[in-house]
Amino acid sequence: MTNDPNLTDRVRDALIAEESLREVSMFGGLSFMVNDKMVVNVRNNGDLLVRVAPERAPELLMRPGAAQAEMGHGRRMGDGWISVTAASVESSPQLDEWLDVAMQYNACSPPARPKSRRPRRNV
Repeated sequence: MTNDPNLTDRVRDALIAEESLREVSMFGGLSFMVNDKMVVNVRNNGDLLVRVAPERAPELLMRPGAAQAEMGHGRRMGDGWISVTAASVESSPQLDEWLDVAMQYNACSPPARPKSRRPRRNV
């Protein structure tokens, strides 16, 4: 399954007012970045990957459709990464709740690390 263009458009529309909004292909889907930090990712399997405050994860994982995010081969992602089923964000209020949680964390999380550049080798 490819990522849901409807969900992608809904996320884009909800975050369009963010001046620093940009979209990046990563994590098997399309990530929405604000202030160079990921807010959410619309995954190719139709789920939403949400970046949240790690200390809120236990509470947020109790919501319907929420699960600890995993990368390939069942490897668990950190406490601040939650996968939300597409069925759990079908309504605008459901999606808005997850985007609000993600944007709250984005606003108070540390700045993104600058990308390291490899020194060029003279050949």
